[in-house]
Amino acid sequence: MIFRSLIVGVALAGLSGISAQAKTICTVIANADTGDIIAQDGNCEERFTPASTFKIPLAVMGYDSGFLKDAHDPSLPFKEGYADWGGDNWKQPTDATRWLKYSVVWFSQRITEYLGEDRLTDYARQFQYGNADFSGDPGKNNGLERAWIISSLKVSPIEQITFLRRLINHDLPVSKEAVNKTIAVVEGRTLPSGWAIQGKTGMAYPRNADYSFDMNHPWGWYVGWGRKDDQTIVFARLVQDEKRMEGSASARARDSLLEELPSLIPTE
Repeated sequence: MIFRSLIVGVALAGLSGISAQAKTICTVIANADTGDIIAQDGNCEERFTPASTFKIPLAVMGYDSGFLKDAHDPSLPFKEGYADWGGDNWKQPTDATRWLKYSVVWFSQRITEYLGEDRLTDYARQFQYGNADFSGDPGKNNGLERAWIISSLKVSPIEQITFLRRLINHDLPVSKEAVNKTIAVVEGRTLPSGWAIQGKTGMAYPRNADYSFDMNHPWGWYVGWGRKDDQTIVFARLVQDEKRMEGSASARARDSLLEELPSLIPTE
């Protein structure tokens, strides 16, 4: 056990800086069956904006409430005035599968509008998802538009994996069907090591004092679960760029974690 702890500690030390320009805020991996922490490093208790990782609990809410029917119903058209900073992929008719794959913000906004602040808050409290605050920016009445994007809703890495454990163990106060349909639309991949991974990225820019965005220091999330043989894990990784870089912070969080994941999990 001491030897195993040393191995995991060395691996996490290697994760402490994804590159010379980015830092790891937290890496946490837990056994999905028991909740036992397998690996943990960094500031995993502090709450941060969930950004697009919120799409996983929002999908559960969408399916449980009946707004979402299945992976392709409804398919909603893009309309002028919808959030479009995600480029052409956000300007296409979008269903739950495309929503998760391309992280389409305006599709999230249609679900939050349907649910309303009270139902969103009630769901999030039952899910024990962060602070469950959908009030939005103070005085702006924009909670349904962006509470989860550098605004009022915040969640810690530990709370992320606690929610994910409840999700894949069917321990949320929603229908089994809502959980199964959510799991079905979360993007997955199989690693060379044999781990079947499903997860969601999320990226957002901090606010400066004048309410503008700090484009040089984005946060990047990758959260999800993995299965191999009789092992099931849940994980969360949060990074922050230390200078302006090409590509997305969330992709760096995802790719670096997936590269290191086999070395962080005991083989016996």
